[in-house]
Amino acid sequence: MLNAARPITIVMAEDDPDDRMLAEEAMEECMLANSLICVENGAELLDYLKRRGRFAELGSAPRPGKILLDLNMPRMDGREALREIKADPELRAIPVVVLTTSKAEEDIVRSYDLGANSYVTKPVTFEGLVEVMKTLRRYWFEIIELPEPTKGQ
Repeated sequence: MLNAARPITIVMAEDDPDDRMLAEEAMEECMLANSLICVENGAELLDYLKRRGRFAELGSAPRPGKILLDLNMPRMDGREALREIKADPELRAIPVVVLTTSKAEEDIVRSYDLGANSYVTKPVTFEGLVEVMKTLRRYWFEIIELPEPTKGQ
């Protein structure tokens, strides 16, 4: 299993504190051993990824192996953040899973057009969220192969 051999950092951009807490609990419940770092909006996500502001100190912002991205957030929404991530040669290889309440076809199509690797609608129950995390764990950490991150990232 990949995450046992090479643990990665998962960054979650989510403005709702309850959703962040539930995601952390769901990861623990399904025994996903990767570290989860939460940011509150797209601007903070980009600061994290580019090691700016409070993330400027090297080591305070380990390069994520996966990004969980909500679409509807203040300051900079997930769509804008996704556009910037996938336009940046240093960041575009990081898999981005859109995890949002929106079921709108327009959001799904636009997210994939902007380069999302997956689009998942948030379940309404904690049990459903645990099942989503188990499925993400299985797919992203047990089934597929990802390239090794490059040195310095």
